[in-house]
Amino acid sequence: MPRLLLVEDDPAIARAAAYALDREGWQVTHCLLLADARAQWAAGGLDLIVLDIGLPDGSGLDWLRELRQRPDGGAPVLVLSARGEEIDRVLGLELGADDYLAKPFGLRELAARCKALLRRLPARPPAQAQGLEHDRAGQRVRLHGRPLALTRREYQLLACLLDGRGRILSREALLAAAWGESSDSLDRTVDTHVKTLRAKLREADPALAECIVTHRGMGYALER
Repeated sequence: MPRLLLVEDDPAIARAAAYALDREGWQVTHCLLLADARAQWAAGGLDLIVLDIGLPDGSGLDWLRELRQRPDGGAPVLVLSARGEEIDRVLGLELGADDYLAKPFGLRELAARCKALLRRLPARPPAQAQGLEHDRAGQRVRLHGRPLALTRREYQLLACLLDGRGRILSREALLAAAWGESSDSLDRTVDTHVKTLRAKLREADPALAECIVTHRGMGYALER
């Protein structure tokens, strides 16, 4: 699951952008200040930065310049700006931005541009779901021999994913497994429970953070 850092100080724009990017199945972290964005970057693991220029504690272009001076060049950066004149776009691109999007912008265009930038990244090996065991008799999932603290729905979802390890399971199949064939729950219910399940797996073992992979428009899979 790609990890995106959204640096934007306008609450309305940030909420809408984060919602649109989250719907693509990406993990989005939002920062209001450059200081917080720098801390998130230092923690590592980011695949893309969506960066506003005018921020309360400095200029996004200054941080962009810093990133491009690093030996590794930093992550791909999509610059957001209310200044859409040609000279502003040229400046941003010359400083090292990979793309430039002027405000106001459409959420579909934002998501499409992020997808284009992410496609340029080298493929990462799939996360490994090592150490997870399904104890069917005890109706629990163990990690390295120790039971995970899961709710009933979380257990049923994870058990279904474990039993189908390596295969993409539709939301409908996961709904039926965890809520029953006659349930009137929605697909979004599965998404919400998968999100909390990922968080618990990440807390138990950071190496498992990405073992549940989202396949856009198809469902979820527990990768081998």
